[in-house]
Amino acid sequence: MTTADPSRVFVPPRWFVRLAWRVHRRIYAGSGGRRGLRRAGPGREGYLCLVSTGRRSGQQRRVLLAYLEDGPDLVTLAMNGWSEGEPAWWLNLLANQDAVVELVDGTRRVRAHAATGAERERLWARWRELDEKLDDYAARRPGGTAVVVLAPRAPSDT
Repeated sequence: MTTADPSRVFVPPRWFVRLAWRVHRRIYAGSGGRRGLRRAGPGREGYLCLVSTGRRSGQQRRVLLAYLEDGPDLVTLAMNGWSEGEPAWWLNLLANQDAVVELVDGTRRVRAHAATGAERERLWARWRELDEKLDDYAARRPGGTAVVVLAPRAPSDT
């Protein structure tokens, strides 16, 4: 494992990252969900739409996230564009772990949790396979980056 060096990586300015995700969401919404999502595959992440409940508003909130598959689970990183603070979608899931994900092939009810211990290390290593500079990006954040597991919920789970 290499020592993380945040100066080794370029991260676009915050305004640009926010603009890029806003455009991505508009493409998704404007196409009625037909564009903007991608299935994860060998050597590449996919894109999903997470629908969670706002922790303060109680309203549905949508965000597009990169993910990888781990068996039946979907795994993403709460990285906030590699900036400070936790992303709002992760704070929403901490308040209410039940959500829905929209995928290329349909929707799935999920329950979120932060991976810890050996599970986190294994999943972080999988993300590192997709981006060799992952540790450098993560070192830019003052706190840790949660590895978020979106596990399928049973139909009886409400």
